[in-house]
Amino acid sequence: MEPEQGPEQRRLGRGTLLLMSVATGLSVAGNYFAQPLLGTIGHDLHLSASTAALVVTVAQVGYGLGLLLLVPLGDLLERRRLAVTLCAATALFLTVTASAPNAALLLTGTALTGLASVAAQVVVPYAATLAAPAERGRTVGTVMTGLLLGILLARTAAGLLAELGGWRTVYWVNAALMLLMALLLRLRLPTLRTTAGLRYPALLRSTLALFTQEPVLRWRAALGALTFAGFSVLWTAVAFLLSGPAYGWQESAIGLLGLVGAAGSLSASMAGRLADRGLAHRVAGTAAFLLLGSWGLLAAGGTGGTWSLVALLAGVVVLDLAAQAVHVSNQNLVYGVRPEARNRLNSAYMTSYFVGGAAGSALTSVVWSAGGWGGVCVLGAGLAVVAAGVWVADLLLRRGRPGGTPVERKHIPASVPVTR
Repeated sequence: MEPEQGPEQRRLGRGTLLLMSVATGLSVAGNYFAQPLLGTIGHDLHLSASTAALVVTVAQVGYGLGLLLLVPLGDLLERRRLAVTLCAATALFLTVTASAPNAALLLTGTALTGLASVAAQVVVPYAATLAAPAERGRTVGTVMTGLLLGILLARTAAGLLAELGGWRTVYWVNAALMLLMALLLRLRLPTLRTTAGLRYPALLRSTLALFTQEPVLRWRAALGALTFAGFSVLWTAVAFLLSGPAYGWQESAIGLLGLVGAAGSLSASMAGRLADRGLAHRVAGTAAFLLLGSWGLLAAGGTGGTWSLVALLAGVVVLDLAAQAVHVSNQNLVYGVRPEARNRLNSAYMTSYFVGGAAGSALTSVVWSAGGWGGVCVLGAGLAVVAAGVWVADLLLRRGRPGGTPVERKHIPASVPVTR
């Protein structure tokens, strides 16, 4: 058995950290390319609208299964090998999608790409483990910035590359880049193993058991799920708004909105730095209330016109900024609970986070049909209210326990197990 590296070996160089950040962004991007291209893909492969829409669904299902089944392996297998293998597998499955002649191979390639793309969720706790305790928040924030930029810019890249060479181009390009990432990670990352001492079935059971054992995980999973639900509400509905009569934008212009959202993702690094100062809980609370304010701006952006567009863009930036701040703060607190189980903690947290996002998307399709943009904004604001309530309830419970205080009053390094 290969021992885990000592603290003196866990220094992350800036170049390696940047590589890990880029790798996470490219890993997850493949799950979002299809969103602005569904019409083009359906026309090229002679698919019905409902069949084309399944491309997005199977990507989500594949990613969810990867979170449950593959991410916990980071606590069982050598992490560099696992990350490299998943990146290489993502490259292979992207080529299946890129060369698909029919719906069956298209959906198969998309589902398998989603499954393997959880390489991103192996790399994030990997970086947290390699980082010095005092820099863990900044490190997680930097890697998460790459991941979030990958999600937000995937739509923009897909639209631009599709205009240059057809819808398959973006998948071929991403496959080549993921193969390069696999090679660079193999060369640059140190070997790292934290053995859970469990067989695979027991490892999966222990992942689910963390919800009953760790109150921090339960609260943060709930807050994360609600936050990502609101994030998904926005990004599911905004294309309908912008392509509708209020704005009348084309698909390529709608894809560029990802550039606006990317500005909000830069808050991830700042949130990580504040977490290093012991302010993770306070940052999450402030961001939860910002989410509510963002929906006021977004509601004002539903009528069309210059000032309405300004309000809409401002709302997108504020919502993305707040959502990423909550997410990075949550991860900083969750990773500090049990360092030896970081991959299982990440699996449990991210599965909850993903379920929240999927629920938000599903609710949006129903609410849009019934109430349009106004109904969507009410839904988003309602989720933000519940998220803020979860944060307040967690704060009150912390203060109500004998000797209990919020994390920010007495910072506990993320490498030390926290008992709540």
